[in-house]
Amino acid sequence: MFDRKVVFITGAAGGIGQSLCRFFGSQGAAIGLIDQSDAVDSVAKQLAGEGIDTAPVRVDISDAAAVKQGFATLTERLGTVDILINNAGFSKHPTFARTDPAGWEHDVKGNLNGAYFCAHAVLPVMQDKGIGAIVNVGSVNGLGALGDPAYSAAKAGMISMTRSLALEYGRFGIRVNIVLPGTVRTPIWDDRAKKEPQVLATLKRWYPLGRIVEPIDVARAIAFLASDHAAGITGAALPVDCGLTAGNIVMARELTLEEF
Repeated sequence: MFDRKVVFITGAAGGIGQSLCRFFGSQGAAIGLIDQSDAVDSVAKQLAGEGIDTAPVRVDISDAAAVKQGFATLTERLGTVDILINNAGFSKHPTFARTDPAGWEHDVKGNLNGAYFCAHAVLPVMQDKGIGAIVNVGSVNGLGALGDPAYSAAKAGMISMTRSLALEYGRFGIRVNIVLPGTVRTPIWDDRAKKEPQVLATLKRWYPLGRIVEPIDVARAIAFLASDHAAGITGAALPVDCGLTAGNIVMARELTLEEF
């Protein structure tokens, strides 16, 4: 499906990032791995051992100049980008009470501004080619208050940015969409489950599908939006959340006194 396509993926060393790299790579894409962690090199080496064409760069995406330089390095190695996946994201401040101004700036800069810097870096290339796809990875936190206020504000901003880009750049053949994952079973949650064995069972109560999201669920949704199968879709915000945003199932059960 993505044979000979060049795909740049931020946050490539993380749980969702590795799943994305592996999924697109298995479909014939060349993968530019972007991450600020040293682990990006070992991930790229592992993928290369699986026959995937890879090139890693260590980049702090909150630094616009570093993004420009890193993307230039990837272009020299792999060729011009066809698909950008703005996957990098993090949250360090779970409540307003624990968020000082520096913390707010840090989370917004790393999530929202970083995604903008990456999009800004690839848009001229895609515009010249007359085609391209950008898929942003937001969060259900961007739709409602679920804690992590700075992160949530940044993810809400990504939804707006996605629509603005789709509006302006559609005439150049560039499609821009965003996926909104719920809780994803990444190593972070597995580590937390070791400390709080019931945490995942507690979370599952809120999800109509009775489970949390797996990284491959997110990768498949992104692949669809980046593919020709979604040629008529741009500016969309697609929840990948096992039904979390469909409604409050815990409240519904308590209100109706029915188990459904």
